[in-house]
Amino acid sequence: MELDPESLPVRERYALMISTILPRPIAWVSTISPEGITNLAPFSFFTGITANPMSVCFAPVNDRTGKRKDTLVNAEKTKQFVVNIANEDNAEKMNETSAAWPYGVSEFEKAGLTPLPSLKVKPPRVKESPIQMECELIQIVTLSEGPLGGHLVIGKVVHFHCDDKIWNGGKLKHQDVKAIGRMEGIWYSRTRDAFELPRPEIETTMGEKP
Repeated sequence: MELDPESLPVRERYALMISTILPRPIAWVSTISPEGITNLAPFSFFTGITANPMSVCFAPVNDRTGKRKDTLVNAEKTKQFVVNIANEDNAEKMNETSAAWPYGVSEFEKAGLTPLPSLKVKPPRVKESPIQMECELIQIVTLSEGPLGGHLVIGKVVHFHCDDKIWNGGKLKHQDVKAIGRMEGIWYSRTRDAFELPRPEIETTMGEKP
């Protein structure tokens, strides 16, 4: 099968992406409105960028009517957000926060989650998440507006929280984090079935490793 993305309706392009980019880590992003109302939503177009500065990004996609996500609106206004890690223990609660509640409704309250004060930013953290990253907004890159239009939100991690039970001296193990990933449709994946694959080493002409 050969496809030109431009020949497909936007919704079919989206479906193709989420069924081929697998699994996708989940940024469970908490924000706060200028009026002080908390918001919480999951995003699976998410990844780390660099360690210098420590930074992450996620991409809130407009809904099918072209409306911007509440998370994007808040991040744009307040310049702050928190990325909480979704795992097996909080998966159902995370899923509850994906519902399309009206702007101004707190998903913390709707899902029965516990907001914890952050140390360096105003949005709260999710107590039920084992890892939380407080972020200051670096930039929002708008790729397109309209239905399913995308915006890349880039943030600098200004404070990092980790549950002492899984910290392990800074050497976190996926078996302890129990992170989940998003698949196609309503499917999710676990990280239990993992394998090791050492990176190949190349020697220089002098017999030394580069």
